[in-house]
Amino acid sequence: MSERYLVKKIAFFNPQGNFDKNDSHLTEHPDFGGQLVYVKELAKAMSELGIEVDIITRQIIDKDWPEFAESYDYYPEAPNVRIVRIPFGGQKFLPKEELWKYLPDYVEKIYEFYKSEGRFPDFVTTHYADGGISGVMFLEKTGIPFSFTAHSLGAWKLEKLLESGMSQEAAEKKYKFSVRLAAENLAIKYASFIVCSTNQERYEQYSHKLYEADPYIDKFKVIPPGINHKIFNQEPKPEDKQINDYIEQLLSKSPVKRHRLPFIIMSSRLDRKKNHIAVVRAFLQNEDLKEKANLLIVVRGVNDVLEYVSRERSEDALILEEIIEEAGKEIGKSVFFANISDQKHLASLYRVSAARGSVFVLPALYEPFGLAVVEAAACGLKIVVTKNGGPAEIFSNGEGLLIDPTDTKDIAVKLLVALEKFDSRRSIELAQRYSWKNTALGYLENIQRELSESHGIRSVDEKDLKKFYDLIAKL
Repeated sequence: MSERYLVKKIAFFNPQGNFDKNDSHLTEHPDFGGQLVYVKELAKAMSELGIEVDIITRQIIDKDWPEFAESYDYYPEAPNVRIVRIPFGGQKFLPKEELWKYLPDYVEKIYEFYKSEGRFPDFVTTHYADGGISGVMFLEKTGIPFSFTAHSLGAWKLEKLLESGMSQEAAEKKYKFSVRLAAENLAIKYASFIVCSTNQERYEQYSHKLYEADPYIDKFKVIPPGINHKIFNQEPKPEDKQINDYIEQLLSKSPVKRHRLPFIIMSSRLDRKKNHIAVVRAFLQNEDLKEKANLLIVVRGVNDVLEYVSRERSEDALILEEIIEEAGKEIGKSVFFANISDQKHLASLYRVSAARGSVFVLPALYEPFGLAVVEAAACGLKIVVTKNGGPAEIFSNGEGLLIDPTDTKDIAVKLLVALEKFDSRRSIELAQRYSWKNTALGYLENIQRELSESHGIRSVDEKDLKKFYDLIAKL
């Protein structure tokens, strides 16, 4: 299949988080979020089209992160994908905000790695701002072009934090926005093309005053991400019975009349911006809603939420503590927590719950795309989702109900409408359009054009990189 393409080998630059064959920590940590799922699935889809793919990430030799100590790893189902872990920034795990000053070393070692192999990639895809600036440095060193996929843009995160009351100084200290914005602007300038998930991301997000970008030029491409249809579908699987038994166990101590009610499901990472508490309040404050459904909050790796909250002070524990305080005696009666450890069991939860007429809700204050929503739709759940961001475009024709995530009354009303009147068939049909193969083909079409026409930028102004180096020297 790769004979169709000039590109034979692609490197993915993703310095933060990590990848391994068991998907350890995936989606349960801020540095292991949806971006890593995107990179993994896109890499696998490209490999199925005959492309050799290297995911270039960071080697971590840390007893708390034992999965990432080896230099190489593989996905058994994708022999053409290689995970390459580059040693930089010391051995311990570092959050992404602490990686900036080590990125020149990351790029230098990638160069040395490929030089030792005697073969460089034909093209690089870069992910998030740290991957993007790494692509700029690698372009300067090798002349190999790259694409940039931001996944989320720093200017909008900064704006939301300032609106929430955080000071500019505190935001800068914690998130290093001056460096992130500089990295994003250089990635925008030097990328051969920029991948956006939605038109909203292209025309609105990149129009922010902090970016030197013109989203109306052809350099910007809208290529929607996909979902894994082998996992997220309506076909019964062996895990479904296990999940059904687990649900019955969760409900066993609740009143009998609640045992067959549909669920309102939240399953995004426990993060303030995901706004779980708004749905909890909407549910508890509306007696009609509470009478017609149970609220189910998915957690990962936590069997006893009460015990977890009593001993941990992490952000997710504090969010759970707030939910528990709000729900009070409804915990175990109408509000439940489910420990779902992987995507197969999550898909089973969706299927089993869909048979009850359940609803998936994502009340995020802002959601760039919303892959989790499309996954839930593919399994037959009814959809209620934030109007802020990509979901408003994806579900623009009535495939789901859009909510104001700051308005608990609006959330409650839409959840009731979904439970009582909504038909999930249209959202199921919509989900079929989103596949990783289509995403991979979108990338490869643009890479082919870049390599065949050679119209992209193949050199970097040293002054631009010097400004970036000066910024990270101050960290």
